[in-house]
Amino acid sequence: MDNGGFRGDPCGARKGINVPAKRVKFDDATWQALDLLARDRMMDFQELADEAFVDLLRKHGRPTDLKSALRQSLAVRPTNQEQKASKKQKRPGQ
Repeated sequence: MDNGGFRGDPCGARKGINVPAKRVKFDDATWQALDLLARDRMMDFQELADEAFVDLLRKHGRPTDLKSALRQSLAVRPTNQEQKASKKQKRPGQ
């Protein structure tokens, strides 16, 4: 099976991991740039995509794995605490 010149195991099939697979379309110039980057870094397309999506999730403050998702869900959010404090201060007679 031809994987567009990229080496490696797309979607972790050899690891026995069942993961969703999606097709992505690129224009020729972008594909050539990604192919060159992959060759320069000795990575396959899946590794480039994994790195790119982790970076994107971090940029937007989204968790990248279950452990960080649980940690983030338990974190105290300042906006919630500020709202509670402001309600206490607005009560008349105090």
